[in-house]
Amino acid sequence: MKSIGIMLKGLSEEELLDWVGNTIYSRGKSYVDSVSELSCTEDGRLVAWVSGSEEYVTSVMRDGKGNFEFTCTCPYDQGGACKHVVAVLLAATEQLKKKQEIPLLEAEDDLYLELSEYLEDGQGVADDHDGGNVSAKKLDGEPGGIRLMLQEKSRDELLDIVVGLARDFPAVPRWLHEKDQMKTGKIDKLVRSLSKEIRNLTAVDAWSSHWDDYAQLPDYSNVQQKLQALFDGGHADAVISLGEELWERGNEQVGNSNDEGETASEIAGCMQIVLKALPFTRLSPQEQLVWLFDHLQKDQFDLLEGSDKLLDDPCYTIQHWRELAAFLEMRLKQMSVPQPDRWRDKFRRRTVMTQLTETYRRGQEMEKVIPLLEREAEPCWEYETLVDHLLDSGEFDRARYWCIEGYGKTIEHVAGIASALQRRLRQLAEKEGKSDLVAAYRAQDFFESPSVETYKDLCQAAEKIGLWSVVRETALGYLQSGNKPFDSGMKGAEWILPQPEVSRPKPPEKTRLKLFPNLAILIDIAILEERSDDVVALFKELSKTSMCGRAISEQVAQAVSRSHPDISLKIWMITVSNLISEVKTHAYQEASGYLCKMREIYRQTDRLDEWNAMLVELRTRHKAKRRLIEILNELASS
Repeated sequence: MKSIGIMLKGLSEEELLDWVGNTIYSRGKSYVDSVSELSCTEDGRLVAWVSGSEEYVTSVMRDGKGNFEFTCTCPYDQGGACKHVVAVLLAATEQLKKKQEIPLLEAEDDLYLELSEYLEDGQGVADDHDGGNVSAKKLDGEPGGIRLMLQEKSRDELLDIVVGLARDFPAVPRWLHEKDQMKTGKIDKLVRSLSKEIRNLTAVDAWSSHWDDYAQLPDYSNVQQKLQALFDGGHADAVISLGEELWERGNEQVGNSNDEGETASEIAGCMQIVLKALPFTRLSPQEQLVWLFDHLQKDQFDLLEGSDKLLDDPCYTIQHWRELAAFLEMRLKQMSVPQPDRWRDKFRRRTVMTQLTETYRRGQEMEKVIPLLEREAEPCWEYETLVDHLLDSGEFDRARYWCIEGYGKTIEHVAGIASALQRRLRQLAEKEGKSDLVAAYRAQDFFESPSVETYKDLCQAAEKIGLWSVVRETALGYLQSGNKPFDSGMKGAEWILPQPEVSRPKPPEKTRLKLFPNLAILIDIAILEERSDDVVALFKELSKTSMCGRAISEQVAQAVSRSHPDISLKIWMITVSNLISEVKTHAYQEASGYLCKMREIYRQTDRLDEWNAMLVELRTRHKAKRRLIEILNELASS
């Protein structure tokens, strides 16, 4: 028996995507939970039921060359594998990852019989009944045996068959007319028909529910097929025109959809053909690139997935990129300079500037990038990008200048950018070996955002210059009083670290929150430095306030369990009592965890008699809580 594990070994998402494309892969992924009775045959074929609008028998295997052979009883006839085949492969991969065996398909199994009947009816290849071995060859979108059957027919018989199909199946005459239109180049009716179909599909209220496996989703497979046919027929301009209509309406539909990305994936599959057609349109290379950049700017749902491949296409030469750069320079020049509070205007200008930067790179005009960023730093708040380019170029003095300049321009409106620039100033000081300035920036971070992490960073920087004891005293004093060394006038000899090159403006006294002493962080630092007595003293002070929550109480209890066991026992007993008062099974179970911690302390301090007495008291007081009594009894016997 061939190993399924070997057959699927190395099968990656990228390989499946290359084989079936984004649309079929996404659909197949959503059908994994619909796979049932997953089995295998002696020759290494996977077979399963896959539930859709009906139940389909699906089989798939890999030959010795790595190619997939598959069959499925679903009506999909677009050529290549269907979503059910992908679902079976993904389901098998998941099952193997969980180290769950895939059972052998038995000859008397309904699944085996259904597959055999399907193959015998000419929909696939005949089966072999020895040992439950079912084999089939890849269909390549052509029903098995149909070519041989038709080859035996006369011309008149073939005409009768086609006419009969056209009479019984309305899609057949439409398909024949479209084929004829494509051949003659008269595609107006086809384009109008496809435009109408796009309007109808994009009007669908798309949604899906994974709870009951029901959905209302538009099927764009016919649109994708016809766009491909138009492109193959040399009608790239028609593809772009239809693609523009799909883009406008499709974005709105995806924005209003409530599915798991299926609609976006469907439209993205169509837009892949539009992107492929773009270089073959009558638009000039510059116009093509402008079209692409403008649409990428608005592509919030990733409908133009894979556009990087088009941007890298050698059909766009260095000269084309330089022509585009000149166009974008003019576009940027015509835009008004946004005011500080006009966020949308800044975003639009920043987008054009970013496009222009990329265009300079592709047009091998990198010498224009930094001057552009310097001009646009303030209008677009792009100080970070500018500084990074200057640092990469080794221009440290200019980088420092723009860090300081940008900090002053952004601190009131976008503090996040200002903080990033301050961080780069510290990194510059590190590069230049200015350890005292590095420590000054670490101090600034601590005083602006006190935490254990900023305290540790400050400690490391101050120890490097041998000043930690003095700096530590000032840092802890700040947590007690709220007085920063900069605010209290401690300069020069009084504050031993240099002044940072940038600093936040001091807030008005009325807006300063009274958060001091900051007992929570003082406790964190005392725990860090293993000062148990201070931890206890600070915790007692915090307990008098409304800021003493369960999290910090448990943190303290764990930290002082060896040095102050009675404090830990008291804290955990309060937690246990609060959990029991919830009168819920999960709360009782959580309480048992704290009781176990308490038992360990009683054991370490040779006080198990107190532990047993506490259990007796708890059982007596809560004798009506049956589930709790069960948990307490388990603790007593363990």
